[in-house]
Amino acid sequence: MVQRADINSVLSEIRNLRSQMMQNQRVEQDNAIRGAVDRPQKVQETQETPGFSDMLSQAVNHVNDLQKTSSDLRTSYDMGDPNVDISRVMIASQKASVSFEAMTQVRNRVVKAYEDIMNMPV
Repeated sequence: MVQRADINSVLSEIRNLRSQMMQNQRVEQDNAIRGAVDRPQKVQETQETPGFSDMLSQAVNHVNDLQKTSSDLRTSYDMGDPNVDISRVMIASQKASVSFEAMTQVRNRVVKAYEDIMNMPV
């Protein structure tokens, strides 16, 4: 005779394992952040100054990453993920919003500077 497991008990075990896994991931991330902050920085002998286009590209990619993270957290929260709380979602959303606004202001200033240069008499 085949014994069947109660679906509720199986689901609760899966949820428990998932929450433990997510908690372990958070602990590992926290430890990695602490390790990166606590250890002394290496001194580099020569530092190349990045070009403006490189800096702008990195800034745009950083804003894009923040927006993706915010979107992923919001989707997880909407789907009912118990490991995502509303405060994390709102903080990520505000970070993405502020960084996008800052990027827009930088773009506006660069365009204005370009227009000023183009309007200079030669």
